[in-house]
Amino acid sequence: MMRAFTGAKVFDGATLHHGKTLVVEGGRIAALASEVPENAAVTRLPGGVLAPGFLDLQVNGGGGEMIGGATDAAALARICAVQGRLGATGILPTLITDTPEVTARVLRAGIAAVGTPGFLGLHLEGPHLDPGRKGAHDAALIRPMTEADLSLYLQAARDLPALLLTLAPASVTPAQVAALAAAGVIVSLGHAEASCAEAQALIAAGARCATHLFNAMSQLTGREPGLVGAVLSSDLSAGLIADGHHVAVESLKIACAARPEGLYLVSDCMAVAGTDLTEFTLGGRRILRRDGRLTLEDGTLAGADLTMAQAVQVMVHRVGIPVQRALAMASTIPARVIGCRDLGTLRPGAPADLVHLTDDLTLAATWRGGVRLA
Repeated sequence: MMRAFTGAKVFDGATLHHGKTLVVEGGRIAALASEVPENAAVTRLPGGVLAPGFLDLQVNGGGGEMIGGATDAAALARICAVQGRLGATGILPTLITDTPEVTARVLRAGIAAVGTPGFLGLHLEGPHLDPGRKGAHDAALIRPMTEADLSLYLQAARDLPALLLTLAPASVTPAQVAALAAAGVIVSLGHAEASCAEAQALIAAGARCATHLFNAMSQLTGREPGLVGAVLSSDLSAGLIADGHHVAVESLKIACAARPEGLYLVSDCMAVAGTDLTEFTLGGRRILRRDGRLTLEDGTLAGADLTMAQAVQVMVHRVGIPVQRALAMASTIPARVIGCRDLGTLRPGAPADLVHLTDDLTLAATWRGGVRLA
């Protein structure tokens, strides 16, 4: 059935269009038209913006579940479903630092989940990090990469649509990064007390991203730029947690000014996403949900209580960037990072993965493949 969406501005991944009709047929974008086609069923939207479905490359859980030792393909499907209703039509479920056994189990679950609606691959945030910048990760589980680890990741990269791996220079070598990059693994630098030169060595070896810029990494100073400086002075892509807690609005403004391209939004959301839970456990530790923040009992930030639509709101209303740039940071740019250029766009032929945002950018509805989810 052909369906025409009218009444809202349309962001097609590059341009914000006024007075256009988005036509969907067979689960894909058919056209961006000036008029409603004959015989099309019409969905009239009350203003706002129609945009590509959000793509979230850092999702630790949702619906009361965390990615971890109990995760199987069914759990990944449930989390993808929860995130779809929150506007993220495609996600990288993310395992934070864990044991070799759990890491291998989650990789197997991800391979079994290939083809699940909304499942774009996996993100392993650790265990090859820097204990000096552990954040909420368990320092006892952080460790250098072994040849067995490398072999496991190289095999998984062959079987997954995308594999993003967050690493720190303290726990890997440039040769390991080069091997991962050559196999198609998206190497991201993060949780690192690294000098700018150490970061640049891994960028030269093939690292392409930075994980949650500013958080859990060496900062920019006058004589030592650190990992933040390495990112802002390079063409590395970088995720941002734009919840108003992880990164100051002023720092977000600086990042956007320094890097007109390549920055993208992540939720870094946890098990509480899509629920009214006020706490949960992470590696046996209690995580509290209070005032829009998730913390360990000692106050350490432990992921974010954030949706992608809320992050877009922060970027537009508080940081002051144009709405089309914020929407690209939640869709088009992350699609580019993981090599899925048919996502994050409303070009003809692309999947009809859509979000409708109200005039104040609150999420109003989500469609995946033309089917309404929420």
